[in-house]
Amino acid sequence: MSTPFYVSPQQAMADRAEYARKGIARGRSVVVLTYTDGIVFVAENTSRALHKVSEIYDRIAFAAVGRYNEFENLRIGGVRYADLRGYSYDRADVNARGLTNVYAQTLGTIFSSAGEKPYEVELIVAEVGKSADDDQIYRLTHDGSVADERGTVAVGGNSESIGHYLTQHHVAGLSLPEALKLAVDALARDPNGGSPRTLTQDQLEVAVLDRSRWQQRKFKRIVGAQLGRLLAGDETATGDVEDDEPQASDQD
Repeated sequence: MSTPFYVSPQQAMADRAEYARKGIARGRSVVVLTYTDGIVFVAENTSRALHKVSEIYDRIAFAAVGRYNEFENLRIGGVRYADLRGYSYDRADVNARGLTNVYAQTLGTIFSSAGEKPYEVELIVAEVGKSADDDQIYRLTHDGSVADERGTVAVGGNSESIGHYLTQHHVAGLSLPEALKLAVDALARDPNGGSPRTLTQDQLEVAVLDRSRWQQRKFKRIVGAQLGRLLAGDETATGDVEDDEPQASDQD
């Protein structure tokens, strides 16, 4: 009988983390940043049917990169958690911190389990508050680690250089067109120092949590002519538009 190879627990966890990081690095980035009326989500995504940014509950939204079927499972689980908690208690009892804790437990359990591979995903959970000081943005990594972010965050491929650029240029009180321009500039940067790419409207998925909406639902997608006007810097194009809602692309 042959003797099985011994792998130390430290090496096994390092190998699993490396596996997950490589999968995530292949995904195109998502950035989230605050602006004067809320939080804007901007992703590189050419798919019109599969979304990387989605609504979870009234004031809470979700963004993800990595393997689509895995973060879609997490998104659906988050919606069910929020609906059940809101129905059992009160809608005000559903918050981003509680949802983030649930995701952290799920990702941490999967990452530690020797019986299944780690999820190749990174998540962002954000909640818009009644004022800018109440806004919450959480970043979750493949192993269930949580970071409480302030102002900006980037996940996915090149997230380090994109996040650094956002941190350097983001200031409080940006208008929506200004925040959108900053996000697109960050996504278009070449991490190797080359010329920035030109990202067109068709390559972007954009949504906001807008605290100025009178509706209970603060999430809305920005598409079509309104997105074009905002990308052109039109400050009058920030009003409400029709919402839609489907889902994101595989390994993106």
